Amino acid sequence: MKFKLTRIKLSDIRTMCFEKIGIPVYVIAGALLNIIIAFIMNVFKLPLYFDTIGTVAVSVLCGIYPGIVTAVLTNVVCMLFNPTAIYYMIINVMIAQIASLYSYKMRQQKKMNFFVFVFAVSFAAGIVGMALQWILLGEPQFVEVVEMAAFINEQLGINYVFCTFVINLLLNILDKSVTIFIALSIVKIIPESYREAAFEGGWRQKPLSVEEREKIKRENIRNRKSLQRKITTMLVVDSFAIAVIMGITGLRLYYSNLKSEYRTNVKNAAKLASEVVNADSINWYLNSGKKPIEYNNSEYNKTNKLLSSIRDTVPGIEYVYIYQIKEDGCYIVFHTNETFQTEMYIGEVIPFDKSFDPYLPALLAGEKIDNFERADVFGFIITAYEPIFDSKGKCVGYAGADISESYIGDYMRVFTLRVILIFSGFFILILGYGLWMTGFNLIYPINSMASCLDNFIEDNTNQEKLDENVKNIKSLNIRTGDDVEKLYRSICHMASATAEQMRDIRHYADANAKMQNGLIITMADMVENRDSETGAHSQKIAAYVKIILEGLKRKGYYASKLTPKYIGDVVTSAPLHDVGKINIPDAILNKPGKLTPEEFEIMKTHTTAGKQIMEHAISTVSGENYLKEARNMAAYHHERWDGKGYPEGLHGEVIPLSARIMSVADVFDALVSKRVYKPAFPLEQAIEILKEGAGTQFDPKCVEVFLESMDEVKEVLIQYQNL
Repeated sequence: MKFKLTRIKLSDIRTMCFEKIGIPVYVIAGALLNIIIAFIMNVFKLPLYFDTIGTVAVSVLCGIYPGIVTAVLTNVVCMLFNPTAIYYMIINVMIAQIASLYSYKMRQQKKMNFFVFVFAVSFAAGIVGMALQWILLGEPQFVEVVEMAAFINEQLGINYVFCTFVINLLLNILDKSVTIFIALSIVKIIPESYREAAFEGGWRQKPLSVEEREKIKRENIRNRKSLQRKITTMLVVDSFAIAVIMGITGLRLYYSNLKSEYRTNVKNAAKLASEVVNADSINWYLNSGKKPIEYNNSEYNKTNKLLSSIRDTVPGIEYVYIYQIKEDGCYIVFHTNETFQTEMYIGEVIPFDKSFDPYLPALLAGEKIDNFERADVFGFIITAYEPIFDSKGKCVGYAGADISESYIGDYMRVFTLRVILIFSGFFILILGYGLWMTGFNLIYPINSMASCLDNFIEDNTNQEKLDENVKNIKSLNIRTGDDVEKLYRSICHMASATAEQMRDIRHYADANAKMQNGLIITMADMVENRDSETGAHSQKIAAYVKIILEGLKRKGYYASKLTPKYIGDVVTSAPLHDVGKINIPDAILNKPGKLTPEEFEIMKTHTTAGKQIMEHAISTVSGENYLKEARNMAAYHHERWDGKGYPEGLHGEVIPLSARIMSVADVFDALVSKRVYKPAFPLEQAIEILKEGAGTQFDPKCVEVFLESMDEVKEVLIQYQNL
């Protein structure tokens, strides 16, 4: 058996490794990379992190939301071996946002400087991270930072807190420089096609270009009532409202439970304190009048230490003490307050405050009382008293314990901050998910459909563009699997049906136009057949009119008037300009000599007769613009620019534009064509007559463009010279 060895290219290996990788795989791989590196850093207690390499790579590769998911997943798992990791989740999320912005700018061809990118990430991570360390831990997280800051403070006198911030920022610059370099290197080795696939992995339609997405964003920003703005506002308001309601409710319940727990703790502390004191020695201690610090009695000192141990062991306890209650106040026997230990004397009296009034009879009687709250100079305090009985069963004092509610408040503030830090990462995750889903499943599909439909409506006069727009709509390939996709399918069906209907309408319109043109030519032939020497006058006139219209459009004259529809109407109806001659007697129409004044007056009536014929046709076929222009040309093509024409003596631009164009074309054809009453003029002579008439008989702009197009005019003359 023979084996064939083949050389495998590096590009083939990369393609096999990254083929068919989806966004979830990138997210899991990125989070796993973060977790492994974070675990190594935690084991060796290094003052660096490198736990955002996967976050940066996924954010650059797949976009903001996969980056945020990677960040949140990383910190949630890292909490298993580093309990404080969950509080730094917001930093990882911020890095994901900055990295995705960097990637997006690069795709917009707006290059973001690598060093600016590194500094932005380092500054955000360094400042926020250091602030969280001071708030949560009371000092920097790493011993190396503490020692270096202390050394600089001692040697140079620079503020210690400021030093910790600067050192932490520098460490983050080093950390994030290496992190970003490694992350971008990982992205670089992934084939271009798979990078694009990863970046476009969230689409539920044909991916839009960066420019198209930016256009949609700009339109949504300008439109205050845009769907994206409404959805974003709804998500933010609803998420924040739910978070606030649940947060307040949770904190109140937690505070209530914490307070209940501390009530139990203070009661237990008082109970323990009552058991460690030798009740038979209390009166003897009171009579000594010594300071505790001066007491050499080993039993007293031992009891003092036990009471301090209770204070330090039971959570939340601020003070533990032993009092003897008399009518004039509380006589101190033991107290864990340092002031009492060094400055006060055993047996000193603390007067009762008003909070003791309800309980004083029971205390004086040596009875048990419930926990109670009282106010002193330090704020509200939860107090528990436990009676102490001597060997004869007589109550000789009370063991007391205090928990300050300010302590509970401080604990609650730290707890609230931690909840906010944890929640902020998840809040951004939820908000990002909402925006991600609505963007790819709602905003982009709807805007894409709207854009295609706008083009479909605007270009409906051209069947080729209409068919192209139908293809564009179908190429969107929206596949959200919900009502948006259902709407898209309906729009595709409607667009296809509309395009086919427009095709049929155009087919019928073309057939109708051909029929109309045939009727026009027939009517023109009826007139020409009465004058055998006109020599294809109608065809030549239509050609000259078209030349003048195109010349005016090319020069930008009468731009608002010269629409494609108008040009088509004028050219189509040009042969009807002399339709009124059908009413002129043959003897006058074909007279070889000069007409008498009476005959000329009759000849001039062909303009009014033509107007009447066209108006009758217009009333029969309402709304046909080409007939309206036929009426204008039939009625006014003998009007003059200076107002000396007929039948109404109109002047300048008061004369309809179609009639002014026809005037130039009609006179030129009459000059260069043979008539029964004259021979054909040479072309040069006809041109001179037109030049002389510009501004008097003719619209000078029409003459200008006609003479500039003389090559085309000559082609018409050659075409019809044998007719």
